[in-house]
Amino acid sequence: MPIFYLRRLTGKDRNVTSNLHLGMWLAFIAGAMNAGAYLAVRQYTSHMTGIVSSMADGMALGNFKLALAGLGALVSFMIGAAISEMLIMWGRNHNLQSEYALCLTLEAILLLAFGVLGEYFHDIMGLFVSCTVMLLCFTMGLQNAIITRISNALIRTTHMTGIVTDIGIELGRMCYWNRKVDKEDKAYVRANRDRLNLFAILLAMFFIGGLTGAQGFKHMGFWATVPLALILMILAIVPVVDDVTTHLKH
Repeated sequence: MPIFYLRRLTGKDRNVTSNLHLGMWLAFIAGAMNAGAYLAVRQYTSHMTGIVSSMADGMALGNFKLALAGLGALVSFMIGAAISEMLIMWGRNHNLQSEYALCLTLEAILLLAFGVLGEYFHDIMGLFVSCTVMLLCFTMGLQNAIITRISNALIRTTHMTGIVTDIGIELGRMCYWNRKVDKEDKAYVRANRDRLNLFAILLAMFFIGGLTGAQGFKHMGFWATVPLALILMILAIVPVVDDVTTHLKH
């Protein structure tokens, strides 16, 4: 990828196009990790709806181990989002180009650690599963907070419920029959095709990522996370290098 593209993609100066492109890449990563994690530990880690429901089920059935596991995943996701915000604000206060890239770098390191260590510790299933779920929930919270901050909550990449809902809303507006209403009238209902295209692209990238992650884990095991970590590193590297170069000059 050209350096100027990567600088615009994850640097602090944002525009609609760079937000869309970054959202596409992160949706792909999230889909791949979510599908791969399911094959690894039989649990999805990118959305908290199921996690909270499993906590409620565990409490109702007296399965406190399940409830505690869900609580650990939930807290890990929130801590990931909190750390993301702290890194972004720290980078902003220090006028860094990498205020967003720092979070992606941390996510890449954690995914790389998951892939490498998973090959050696997956036989210790009890401890490994718990730690893996919390680690992946942390990374998903980290990632979701990044794109939420960048896009002013327009783009989500780690879960598709809101995306699918928004697609349905825009399709409903598109199919609505504006009976006896002039197109210039404020009451005229029209779909926002830009939003519809955005959400459709994010959904497609999440699905493609999921398919890629599942196939990768099927054939490569935990090593399938290494290419994903490298993609994140490549996305984040230019703003980080810019800041290091600036620091060395001073």
